[in-house]
Amino acid sequence: MATEHTRHRRWLVAGGVVVLAAGTAAAVHLTHDEGPAPAAAAATLPTALVRRADLSTAVEVDGTLGYAGAYTVLGRGSGTVTWLPAAGTVVTRGRPVYRADGRPVPLFYGTPFWRTLEPGMTGGADVLQLERNLVALGHGAGLTVDRTFTAATRSAIRRWQKATGLPRTGTVAPGDVVTMPGPIRVTGSTSLPGGPASGTVLTASGTTRQVTAGLPVASQHIAAPGAAVRIELPAGRTVTGRIASVGTVAVADPADARSQTGLGTESATITVTITLDRAADAGTLDSAPVTVAFTSAAHPGVLAVPVHALLAAADGSYAVSVVGDDGTVTAVRVELGIFDGDRVEVRGDLTEGTRVQVPIS
Repeated sequence: MATEHTRHRRWLVAGGVVVLAAGTAAAVHLTHDEGPAPAAAAATLPTALVRRADLSTAVEVDGTLGYAGAYTVLGRGSGTVTWLPAAGTVVTRGRPVYRADGRPVPLFYGTPFWRTLEPGMTGGADVLQLERNLVALGHGAGLTVDRTFTAATRSAIRRWQKATGLPRTGTVAPGDVVTMPGPIRVTGSTSLPGGPASGTVLTASGTTRQVTAGLPVASQHIAAPGAAVRIELPAGRTVTGRIASVGTVAVADPADARSQTGLGTESATITVTITLDRAADAGTLDSAPVTVAFTSAAHPGVLAVPVHALLAAADGSYAVSVVGDDGTVTAVRVELGIFDGDRVEVRGDLTEGTRVQVPIS
């Protein structure tokens, strides 16, 4: 796949690629009319076959491999922080996010509780959320999962509290648990053991791997949700992913030295979020620089020749030297399509399997 580099927001237009290829091939010019040449000429140059291939070009941009989501864990109880997990720790439902006064403050999935859940309370979505968590943690025996706090709800809470090492009160206050949409990965702590168990305690992310990349606004048409991309990891390994979302807000770079206005609008980018096809491919890397290749053009099943098989004519056209079965060489005019690495799409009086000379190898 041929690429246009936008590393550090610098890129070559497609025409620049063509000029480069033409310059490479310009060492051999067409100085004769189309027609056969002596067979001896064929023996002095290597040859290659015209092949049918799937060619594509891509725009490459810098990106960052990390984790989806950014969360702040707020302590809502009293007491003293006595334990905090290390950065990188993954916390799942029911596991302690931190400890206050030696007691675990476990993780529940959902939205924050805003009132104490206890017998006699009015029903609501928070009761439903509580009961779903209790069932998921294996404490749902005899419990009907609904919006009503019943004696069965209280019994389930007490079983969970006993298993977790908490006082068996049968009630849950907002500060007794931390609620998040799903599992979290600790990214840092803003408190210390011995500090108050209130206010910001931890920062965290989700556990889903993702890549974010800034795509030039001029290239936004090549990014569509669901489209496949290639991602080059720091060690040089290439993995695949798919576009999850495409931002709609352009971000300018006032520090861009190329800016004519000083506002950086010429190099404005939009944020593209990408999920990996195989999360395991990313290993444990976090906030790692990567290169993302967005396919800008794809031409499947086209005829292609090595770039060095091209001969540049004085009028700006191109040809290839076709070697016949009898060894004669004929210059055949071709129109060029897209370049993909060391191959180029050609259209003209050629068929698959035709042998052409490669003047420069």
